[in-house]
Amino acid sequence: MYRARGQQQIGVMRRLPLLLLIWGVAALAMWIPAVYALTLDDHETSRSFFYSGLLGLFVVSLIALALLNREPRRGTLGQLAVMLSSFTILPLFLAVPLYEALGNTSFLNAYFDMVSAVTTTGADLFPDPDRLNAPLHLWRALVGWLGGLLMWIAAAAILAPLSLGGFEVTARGQPGRPVSGVAQSERVDPRGHLLRVTRTLAPVYAGLTVVMWVLLLVAGEMGLTAVCHAMSVMATSGISPVGGLEGSTAGITGEAILFLFLFFALSRLTFSTDTATSGYARLDKDPEFRIGILIVLAVAALLFFRVLAGVAELGLQVEPLQALHVIWGMVFTVMSFLTTAGFESANWNDAQQLSGLGTPGLVLMGLALIGGGVATTAGGVKLLRVYALYLNGKREIDRLIYPSSVSGEGGGNRRIQSDGAFIAWIFLMMFALTLGVFDLLLAIFGVGFEQAMVLSVAALSTTGPLIELATDVPIRLIDLSGGAKLTLCAAMVIGRLETLAIIALITPALWRD
Repeated sequence: MYRARGQQQIGVMRRLPLLLLIWGVAALAMWIPAVYALTLDDHETSRSFFYSGLLGLFVVSLIALALLNREPRRGTLGQLAVMLSSFTILPLFLAVPLYEALGNTSFLNAYFDMVSAVTTTGADLFPDPDRLNAPLHLWRALVGWLGGLLMWIAAAAILAPLSLGGFEVTARGQPGRPVSGVAQSERVDPRGHLLRVTRTLAPVYAGLTVVMWVLLLVAGEMGLTAVCHAMSVMATSGISPVGGLEGSTAGITGEAILFLFLFFALSRLTFSTDTATSGYARLDKDPEFRIGILIVLAVAALLFFRVLAGVAELGLQVEPLQALHVIWGMVFTVMSFLTTAGFESANWNDAQQLSGLGTPGLVLMGLALIGGGVATTAGGVKLLRVYALYLNGKREIDRLIYPSSVSGEGGGNRRIQSDGAFIAWIFLMMFALTLGVFDLLLAIFGVGFEQAMVLSVAALSTTGPLIELATDVPIRLIDLSGGAKLTLCAAMVIGRLETLAIIALITPALWRD
């Protein structure tokens, strides 16, 4: 009887609109900071979250009852539209308790902060951590964590069937069109496929977060900081309740724990093989993972030699232990920005002060633009597209030397389709054009060229901490005009969904198909 009742409840859930289900999850999540605020005797904040969540569940229940007898529309393109709504419309609801509990900011600022969190950008509108109380810090990290979970699930259930989000480079099909293979089950039952992916990945995502949280607590981290950093690393949002790792009490041990879990943003094969093609189920053979490690080591080495050159110019000497700390700071920070998490090592500033050199902002921006692995929570162009362009460049150089040669790499690179490099190049050009458009829009709203470039790169690569670290003088988001903030919101949404997905949504031919 219980089994039949459970199947009946699942059947009811499958009939409800996807956006309504996500809205319900967000409403339930509001009770977590409400309970936490209650334990801290912060009744005003607790009431803000509790009543907001209760109101959200009430509205969701009413809409669900009204739509219960309607047959839901099938199709992954409609689910892609739900993702767009989750990043644009849902933050209006998520911002309500933040606006009510904070009480000294505008609703636009609260909306901007929630868009930044749910897209895993982590742009800090409130640079002073003391301005927000503990439950609000927990809410920001929790929204970012849920946004990362949404991307984990959507990658396999929505983006892969449509050959978007980096999958257009692999041997799948035309971007925006369902194909065989991964999409076969989706074409028959897209909602069922989505639920199966959710049941598979959600426990893994939550379990890894709990493990990291416990390890940080063992390393000596404070409770709130540990859980926020654990959720922020899994979601690569870079949200911190203490202003970054400089306020952490876990020291280098805590950074080492975070570093290990950042590997999950380099390749999806670190936690799942649901989107792997034949022959690429092994992590050591995965091109994304290998090129990611290569970039981290190469850039960290170049930055370390840059520090040594600055030290030599000043006539100073570096102790061996000090050099090890500098190397660790370089490796961790490079890894963090490549995966678009944006956490800065506590030893990063020591290296700058030691050498007398400024922050290598262009290097950090370049790492953020490259981004992490396909189908992970990382943003940017993605390592698989970079790998496809590398293979094409290598092949073209070989043809300059041997014009009549025949490539023998096809068997070893079965993951890249024949036109993969061309599609990757098209995406790169579209990314550059989008970057230019947002630079121009921010300039219209009175933002300077350098600041507009940093803001656009940070938003499109979903690397919010880049705003504070890429320039010598941190950019204060709170001082931007309302138009500039809305422009950045649009950039963060486009950076999260990517330009090809937006084009697929506005293409009438794909909807007719």
